[in-house]
Amino acid sequence: MDERRCERCDFLIGMGCACPPDGSVPRARPAASPQQEWERFRADTILISSTQYAHLPGACTHVVEELVTAPRWGWIPAPPTGLWDRLSSSYPATATEGNTARQAVRRCEECQTTLS
Repeated sequence: MDERRCERCDFLIGMGCACPPDGSVPRARPAASPQQEWERFRADTILISSTQYAHLPGACTHVVEELVTAPRWGWIPAPPTGLWDRLSSSYPATATEGNTARQAVRRCEECQTTLS
C-alpha cells in the first residue's frame, strides 16, 4: 500500500485526504460524518502536523482528534495571544507538548477560514 501523506492535511493520500490536487481549500466531508466535539484539546490549542501545518481542534474537516497523537503530532495547549496570526516561516511555532520537535510554519487554510 502507498504510504504517501498529503502535505496539507497529513492524511494518507487516497485514505482520508480530502484535499483537491490543485491546492485549493479542501472540500467538506459528507454530512453523514459530522465533526465531533474535541475532548482532549481546548479550541485554542495549536496542533502541529509532521508537514509543518498548524491546525485548530474542530476547525477543519480533515483532522480528527483520534489521529492527533505523539509522536506524529505536537501541540501548544495554551498558545501566547496572537501566535496563530503571526505564524509563518519567519515566525514558526514550536510544540510544547506531544512531539516537541514539531514546528509549524504555515496555517491550515480551512482552519483560517473558519476563524474569519
